[in-house]
Formats: sequence, structure tokens, C-alpha cells
Amino acid sequence: MTPKKPKGTRKGYTTGACTAAAARAAALGLFTGNVPEQIESLLPNGQRVTFQVHDGLANESHAHAVIIKDAGDDPDCTHGAHLTVDIRLLTDAINTVQLKAGDGVGTITMRGLGLDVGGPAINPVPRKNIEDNIREVASELLQTQGLEVTVSVPGGQAMAKKTLNDRLGIIDGISILGTTGIVHPYSTAAFRASVVQGVEVAANQGQQTVVLTTGGRTEKFTIRALTDLDPACFVQMGDFLGPALDSAQRVGIKQIIIGGMVGKLTKIAQGEVITHARRNPVNTQLLADIAAQAGADAAVCAAIAAGETARFAGECMHELGLADVFYKVLCSHVVATLEARYPGIFDYRILMCDFEGNKLVDYDK
Repeated sequence: MTPKKPKGTRKGYTTGACTAAAARAAALGLFTGNVPEQIESLLPNGQRVTFQVHDGLANESHAHAVIIKDAGDDPDCTHGAHLTVDIRLLTDAINTVQLKAGDGVGTITMRGLGLDVGGPAINPVPRKNIEDNIREVASELLQTQGLEVTVSVPGGQAMAKKTLNDRLGIIDGISILGTTGIVHPYSTAAFRASVVQGVEVAANQGQQTVVLTTGGRTEKFTIRALTDLDPACFVQMGDFLGPALDSAQRVGIKQIIIGGMVGKLTKIAQGEVITHARRNPVNTQLLADIAAQAGADAAVCAAIAAGETARFAGECMHELGLADVFYKVLCSHVVATLEARYPGIFDYRILMCDFEGNKLVDYDK
């Protein structure tokens, strides 16, 4: 028997990865006439993983497949969801893959999410991953046809009530999410312990600096930006800033570099040391105040305060040409908040990137 992994460490798969696998299975079924019972699917991080396929069916013009989401040891409201894909042929749109929201997948109604208003709540990385998988198995078919890909999640409206989707202007269902395809057990005691251990390892190797990042994209971004640092310095903290800083204080680390995007950094600026999205929403009034400090007029500040995302605030400031100063002021608030909690303990540097991993600000107090 293969020994079971300790409770709290088993990884799972994102809604995006499961949807991409269902799309691949359905596309293969449309091309061959048979939806397989298992499908090896490409994840956004380049890995290939085999998924069980449910309810597969195909005929000459339509195919259907379902993947049941396994979230591993970080179950959320979408654990067990039936990620469902229906694909039909489009004779008037050769070599295109068109995504649609079916029942249980949300629709975007507000700016600030990097998605078209009125379009399906399928994030950019899953969109690309879905199309990549379809094109791997149905490239020949796409030479003469287009494909309409409808993503559905039965019960998605009820699941969405347990998320912040309504605050974000996503209505009638859940979002299809994921940047790597893998769900890491960030909210478990096991992951929290690994963050603390990572800081301790850096100190035990004589490092005076730790780089705390919120996820895979920010970690890659900081590694590219900080080539002079030893690999032991980089600790992916997830949502556990507080435990990471407490550990750094205990072991005598002197410099803290935080790599993050605007949403998580806003959470830190407002005093959150556990930054999971399910805990508290972003304080948009704080962002409006920061925008005012950066030179935005009252109307823009009011729009930011009435918004729901930090990303929307950033987009507004980009339009005004004030993004650089806005992000620097935000970073100064992050540092001020941390200094109030850990007075005189650390030197701070903040590296902020956008949603594609490109540098926005390097703030060195």
C-alpha cells in the first residue's frame, strides 16, 4: 500500500485546472467520437495530471464532460463541484475557441477584475489553459471549424453565496480561478508550520534577510529581481504574514522584503496579518485615502471608495498617470503598519508586481 500523506499536506486542483481537463476531454470526444474515462491534462505550471472524467458523451456536433473538483486538504466551497464543459462546433468561426458562462458560472458586472464586463468569470490563466488543452487535442478540427466552449457548475449560485463574488460584481455563480492549477493547503496548520520553518532555515544558514511572498507568481518575480540573495532567503508565506514575522523576530532576521500584488499589500496596510480573501474584504476607503494622497481628485476617490477591489483602484490611478506615486504611497502605509506592530525590529523593502508578474514598484524605506 502507498502510505497516505499526513493530514493537512495533500494538494488539490483549482477550478481552472478541472475545467481545462473537462474541456480537453470534451474536445477529444468531439474530434474522435469518444470521450475518455480518464484524461491527462496540462496544468498552467507545465505539469501534466490525470483526471477522472464523468458523464462523457459525444456526437458529430457536440461533446460533454465533467471533472469533479478535489481541493485536497484546503477544501473550500467549490470542493466536490462538478466542473462541466459542453463544446459545440462553429462553422463560421474557423480556428477560434469561444468561452461562454453556463449555469453556475458567474458573469462580470464591474471593472477591476481584469475581465470584460458582461463576460464569463473565467480568469485569464484558466482561459489560456483551457484553450491550450483544447488545441493540443483538436488542432486538426480547428483548421476547418471553430469551437464554442460553455463552462457550467451545477449549484454554482449557492456556492457563490459563500464567496466575496457579490462584492466584486460577479453575479449568478462562481469564478473559474487558479494560476498554477494546484491548490496548496495554505489555510492549514501544516502550511503555517512550513512558513515558520522556512524562516528558521534562512536564519540557520546565516541569512539576515527573508523575502516573504504571497504566492507562486510573486515568488518568481522576487527571485528575478533579487539575484544577489541566496535561495534560502525566499519563503512563500501564502496568507501567513503574522507567523512569518513572529518567527523572523524570534530568530533575529534583520531585513524583511515583501513581494506582493496590490490586493494583498492593501490587506497588510489595513492591519491584516492573515490575508486570506475569505477573512475580510479590502478596505476601499483606505485606498481612496491613499489615492487622495497621490493626487487624485474627489470624484475618483469616491469611485475607488465605492468599488470593491484594489485592482480597480490601481486601474483608476493608471488612467490618471498617477499609478507610480499611488503604489509608493500604498507601500509606505504597509511599512508604517508593520513598524507599528514590530517597532524597531526590521528594515523593510516592498516589491510590488502586476498580475503578469511585471514590476510596479521597488519601495526601499
